[in-house]
Parts: sequence; structure tokens; C-alpha cells
Amino acid sequence: MPLLDPASTWTGAIFDGTWHPAAGGERIVVSPATGEELGRTGLANGADITAACARAAAAQPAWAATPFEERGAIMRRAGRLLEEHAQEIAGWLIREAGSVPGKADFELHVAASEAYESAALPSAPLGEILPSARPRLSLARRVPAGVVGVIAPFNVPLILAIRSVAPALALGNSVVLKPDPRTAVGGGVVLARIFEEAGLPPGVLSVLPGGAEAGEALVADPNVRVISFTGSTAAGRKVGEAAARHLKRAHLELGGNSALIVLADADMERAISAAAWGSFMHQGQICMTTGRHLVHESIADEYVERLAAKADGLPVGDPATGQVALGPIIDAGQRDKIHALVTASGSNGARIAAGGTYEGLFYRPTVIADASDSTPAWAEEVFGPVAPVRRFGSLDEAAAIANRTAYGLSLGILTADVMKGLALAERIPSGIVHINDQTVDDEAVAPFGGVGDSGTGSRFGGVAANIEAFTEGQWVTLQGEITAYPF
Repeated sequence: MPLLDPASTWTGAIFDGTWHPAAGGERIVVSPATGEELGRTGLANGADITAACARAAAAQPAWAATPFEERGAIMRRAGRLLEEHAQEIAGWLIREAGSVPGKADFELHVAASEAYESAALPSAPLGEILPSARPRLSLARRVPAGVVGVIAPFNVPLILAIRSVAPALALGNSVVLKPDPRTAVGGGVVLARIFEEAGLPPGVLSVLPGGAEAGEALVADPNVRVISFTGSTAAGRKVGEAAARHLKRAHLELGGNSALIVLADADMERAISAAAWGSFMHQGQICMTTGRHLVHESIADEYVERLAAKADGLPVGDPATGQVALGPIIDAGQRDKIHALVTASGSNGARIAAGGTYEGLFYRPTVIADASDSTPAWAEEVFGPVAPVRRFGSLDEAAAIANRTAYGLSLGILTADVMKGLALAERIPSGIVHINDQTVDDEAVAPFGGVGDSGTGSRFGGVAANIEAFTEGQWVTLQGEITAYPF
């Protein structure tokens, strides 16, 4: 039986333990490749969020008291369901998010891994015995935060939702998820249906696609104690500021303008493949996308020529119907932002070596040569399939150029001398470093996050990061008798 049959109860609805119409109305789910209607979901407003948060707060204590074996078993069932329905879910990621099949498959693999890794969290050690100067037992332990609000983006909707939803649930929290309405099925309905089928108690997970009003209500709601946000740096600043006003924690995974540094001794053929993958995978709509190519001056001309040829040879089209390397940009607004940055870069003295054109929402992979600090597509996060290239002469110059950005998410260095690459990486602040790989990668077991304008550090992935993110610290003492005090 299909998990996501559009004729089922989720059509035109939101989820807070039951499927029902949203006070905010409905939203049409549209394929960016064809413009066709794929289905309909509910569109939550502030009142929907308030009601869901209240229900989540009411359901959370019983869920936290559920035996850890049962919470772990639900996470494992969720992982198996993701695998069993992988083909169906991948189809939605392809049609709704514009993912090519390989990207959709990768997303399913990581999502299932997130569920399986989260299954181990309920049985993880959650405290330690502390020394005390008094005759008592003193311990520090981690307890569930309560209600966790998750705001997830459109670009990799399933991974960027489940990486917060699954560990937060496993650790005894209830979760209110607000996926981007442009990918409300792949980033929201999928998880509601998966956990519904896995046996999660009603009210513990709510899924409410919505816009800015819904997001603001989620951050402000007094029942929500932790906000997990993934999105642009501009939006993340607003979320962080609003959360601080309400004295609640906000974990922010934001934008990037990640550098790929190619040293003179790098294998050119493999470097070009890695570079193209890093900049053009999923149309460049990934926070870790390779946004800046720093290439040693001795190989820079060949690099540009070969990368441009690679870009010109990549097929672009509807990933649901053809063998393509790039699918559509998510919508016209994002496409126009990309094209404006490319056009401005050409007007500013850089050379468009490949691409720079589009048909509908299909943007050609683009290579920009002779970039500088003032090249718009170099200085800003493009979030599109654009590879600006500039040359450097020395490692000192490479480090200086790479550091001239407010972002610090991912860094790739390609070289035959891995120790030289590691030494260079230590000079460039970044949450993620890959020696001899491009900048885009993700594993459920690895800490994930950036520094500077890329966010508040590693708050996702791995046991330690997840426990810190979704629990609160508590000091507990126990003694046999009440202490006698002087008055």
C-alpha cells in the first residue's frame, strides 16, 4: 500500500497526531520542472501552530516516561519504513524538489541512517556521578528539553528535517515540525506518515507546513523550549534574535560560501570531477555547495577550460523523465537571484566561461573565470549551479583569500600531499573540512555545523551533539536525611 497516496487523509491537511484541515487553508504542491499539481497539503497559520504546541506539551511527559527500549524500537521501525518505501519517497523528492535520482537516493540513505542512529540515543549514557564535599550522592544528568520546534528548508527536505526530528524524539521530546511549504511532502508529510506507521503516540510529532507567520509563532510559543533552524543566514539571524527574546535556545545551521582549494599537484581529471560535483549537484542548492574555487596559478587556465567543458556537457532537464545531471531551480524567485548575480559578475569584469543562461527554471551550470573579491557571485552565496574561479600564487595567499568571508561551513582541499592540505586547512576556520574531496557531504554519525555566518556550530549529527542539542543539563543530589541547618 502506498505511504503517500494523494487520495489519503493527508491531502489538504496538517498533522498533530491526527490529520485535519488547517486554519490557514491549503497549498498546492507543484513540480518545479513541469508546473503540474502533484497534490495538496494544509498550510498552517499562527493559530494552527499554537494548538499543535499545546498538544505537543501535553503529550511530551508520557512520551519521555516511555521505556527507552520502546522509543528505540519506534526509531528502528521508522528507519525500516524509510527503506521499504524508498522508491515511492524518492519519486516525490524528484518531482517536488527537483532532485536527480542519485541525490534522492542519497537523501533516503542518510534519512534512514538518521533514524537508526537515533534508535541508540535512548540507551546512551545521559549523566555522570560527581564528587561532593558532603555525604550525599551528587550527579549530573541530561533530561528532555520538552517541546522542540524544527524549521526545515526546501533544498534537501527529508535529511534537513529528520536530522533534528529523529534525535529529538528519541531523547524524549515532542516535536513540532514546520517544513518549507514548497517541499511540504518530502520534508513533512513523509515524516508524519513514517512515524504514524511506526507507532509514535499521537501528539508527540506535529507536521505543519507554513510560511513566515507559522515560523514566527513557533519560535515565540511558550511551550517550545528549543528551536532547530536550517535556512539562510538572513532568516537565521531573525530566528536567533526572536528566540533570544524568549530566552530559548536556537540551533542555527545557515548559509555558506564554501571554498575548494586546488593545489598545483592535484590530479587534474579528478579535481575537475570533484569541482563539478561540488558546484552543480542539486543545481547548487545546498548549503555546503562549492561556491568559490581557488586554483593555483600554474594550473588555473587549464582548470577553467576543463571545468567549462564539463559544465557545457552536463544535461539539464526534468529528472523525472530523463537522464539528467541537473534538474530545475526550486522557483522563479531563486532563479532570478542566481541570474542577477551571474549577470552582475560579468558586468564587473569577470568572464562567463560556460553557462549563464536558462530556460524556464532550468539553469545551465555556469563557470565564471577571473573572479575577485568584488565579483558578486564570488562574494555572496549564490545557491545555484555557479562555479566562480580565481587563482592564487602561494599557500599564504590561498589562506588569506579563503578567509575573506563571513561564512565558515565547509572546506575542500585537493592535493597530492595530504599533510600539506591539513596544515592549510588549520589556517581556515570551518565547521567541516575534506582533504581530497569537494565540500558537499553528510553522514548521520558525523557532527555537522558551521562557524561565523554559517551558524552556531555542530548541533547536528553524532551522539554528543544530539544529546547536547535536545536535552537540558540537571544537577541532582540524594542523601538519607534532611540536612540540619543553624536556623
